Amino acid sequence: MTFWEAILLVVGGTFAGVINSVAGGGSTLTVPLLVLAGVPGNSANGSNRVGVLTSNAAAATSFRRLGVDGLASAIPILAPVVAGSLVGSLAISRLTDETFETVFGLLMIPLIIMSIRKPKFRTDGGTWSRPVTILVFFGIGIYGGAVQAGVGLVLLAALTRAGFDLVVANSIKVIITFTVTCIALPVFILQGKIVWLPALILAVGLTAGGWLGAHVAVRGGEKLIRIVMVCASILLAAKLLGAFD
Repeated sequence: MTFWEAILLVVGGTFAGVINSVAGGGSTLTVPLLVLAGVPGNSANGSNRVGVLTSNAAAATSFRRLGVDGLASAIPILAPVVAGSLVGSLAISRLTDETFETVFGLLMIPLIIMSIRKPKFRTDGGTWSRPVTILVFFGIGIYGGAVQAGVGLVLLAALTRAGFDLVVANSIKVIITFTVTCIALPVFILQGKIVWLPALILAVGLTAGGWLGAHVAVRGGEKLIRIVMVCASILLAAKLLGAFD
């Protein structure tokens, strides 16, 4: 790895960390950066998780210090997400990413529509039932454990449809993503899918960006988060469907 590749990882990681904290989709930038730095594709997917872990820890700490604590709200949905992340991280070694990412790219279209419309708290019994909630977040856990890219956007869409405002949803999202990564990362380590030097350099940038992004999210409020979320969703969908290939 050259000096300039290291600088690129730190700068790109910082930008991606901000995007991840404010909305999601930063891994579509950091994984290609790792590949550019000479990390093989499968190992880039695993190495990226090191920075995802540290950046979400930094973001969660920042949210809490700023008075936005999503831990209590995250606890009821952690179990299905954790179970799903374990399944996803184990299964990804047996599946190709292409089909999974194409399907996810198509799913981003309704997610974008959901992101544009401001969800409202429902008191008429129209919220998701417990089995549906478990199924939705189990599926999100599978994707997060397997691929990671865009899982923050999916979590935000699901959490806002469940009635959380976007600032609180962001706080819950980083806690869930941190937990998912805690489950998935050891699997990649045991499979030898981590290239540690570039992973740690990227983690420096991602951690700084995670801390900064939490401040941006709280101070910018729902309007800023929604704008970034929609833009990130469109770019992620285009990327996964091959528009930039």
